[in-house]
Amino acid sequence: MPSSIGASVLSTKAPPVSARQAQAIAQQYYGLTVIARPLIGERDSNFHLRAADGGDYLLKLVNPAEDEAVTDFQTRALLHMAARDPSLPVPRVVETARGEPYFRLAQRGGASRIVRLLTYLPGTPLANVERSPTLPRNLGLGLARLDLALSDFSHAASSHELLWDISHATRLRPLIGHVEDGERRALVGQVLDRLEIAVLPRLATLRRQVVHNDFNPSNILVTGSADGPQDRLAGIIDFGDMVEAPLIQEVGVAASYHVAEEGDFLAPIKLFTAGYHAVLPLQEGEIACLFDLVLARMVQSVVIPAWRSTLEPDNRDYILRNGGRAWMGLSRAQAVSPAQAAEEIHLYLSRERAP
Repeated sequence: MPSSIGASVLSTKAPPVSARQAQAIAQQYYGLTVIARPLIGERDSNFHLRAADGGDYLLKLVNPAEDEAVTDFQTRALLHMAARDPSLPVPRVVETARGEPYFRLAQRGGASRIVRLLTYLPGTPLANVERSPTLPRNLGLGLARLDLALSDFSHAASSHELLWDISHATRLRPLIGHVEDGERRALVGQVLDRLEIAVLPRLATLRRQVVHNDFNPSNILVTGSADGPQDRLAGIIDFGDMVEAPLIQEVGVAASYHVAEEGDFLAPIKLFTAGYHAVLPLQEGEIACLFDLVLARMVQSVVIPAWRSTLEPDNRDYILRNGGRAWMGLSRAQAVSPAQAAEEIHLYLSRERAP
C-alpha cells in the first residue's frame, strides 16, 4: 500500500454484487423493471440497466472506501451542468422514488454503499473506433463546453485528495518500482523531476476550477453519419476523478490521449487544444505548461496501473488498457523539448484565432 494520497479507494476492492441484486435495487428504489448487465469498472460496481419501457440506465454502487462527500460532489456537479448547459452530452441524475439523488444501501456482513442511478448515454467508446482527422478538434470543443458549465460550480469536497490529480503526481515516486524496465523507470523519474522543479510552482499561479480530469478514450462516446467517420462527440461519462485543479490540467490530461504514432508528434495535440481554445481561450502561462502536463499524465497512466495490476491480477487487462499508448507517447516525446513544444502550440493557437 503506497503512502500516496487518495490510494485507499483504488486499493479497496468493491464487494461483489450480482445482476439479480442490481435488478432488485432498481425495482425497489426506482420502480424500474430491468435487465441488468455488469460493467467493468476501476473501483465501483457498475451495471447497465435496460428497462422494460426501453430506457437505458447506469446503476453505480460506490466503493465503500469512498467518502460520501465526494459522491455528493460528483452528483451535484452533474446536476449543475444539466442546469447550465441542458444540451451538454453528460449523464443525467435519476432520482429515487422518494426524490433522492442517491441513497445509502445497507448490506449484510459488510459496509453500506451509496447507490446512484444515471441515464445511459448512446454512442461508441472512442477506444473502439478509428480516429478521423477532424475528431481531436471536435472533442476539444466539447470538453471546453463542459468546463464552461462547471466554471461557477463549487463544493466543499472539490479539493479532495486524488491519486490521479497531476498536482500531486510527484507522490507517485514510491510506486515507480512497479515499472519493471530500468530505462522506463529512469524516464518516469525525469518527467517527475521536471514537473516538481519547473512546472508545479507555475501551476499554483494559474486559473483553477472543478474539472472532469479523466477525458480518456474509455470515457468519450462518439457518433457520426451512417457512411461517414465517427467524428462527433456523443457523450462524456465517468466523473469519478473530478476534482478542483488548474484548468490547464484538464487540457493536459485530455491531450495526452491524442498523440501521433508517426509523423508530427504534436499534430493531434494541437488540433485538440485548438478546439478547446476556440471555446475557452487559454492563457500564455497555461500554454507554457501544457506539454509537461501531457507527459505527467502519461506517467500516471503507466505507473498507477502498474501498481494496481499487482493488486488485482484478474482485472489486469482493463487496468493496463492505456499503458501501451502512454509508453509510446513518452518515448516519442523525447524528441521534443518542452520549450519547443510550448512555442509550437502557442504559434498554432495564435494562427487559429487570427482574423
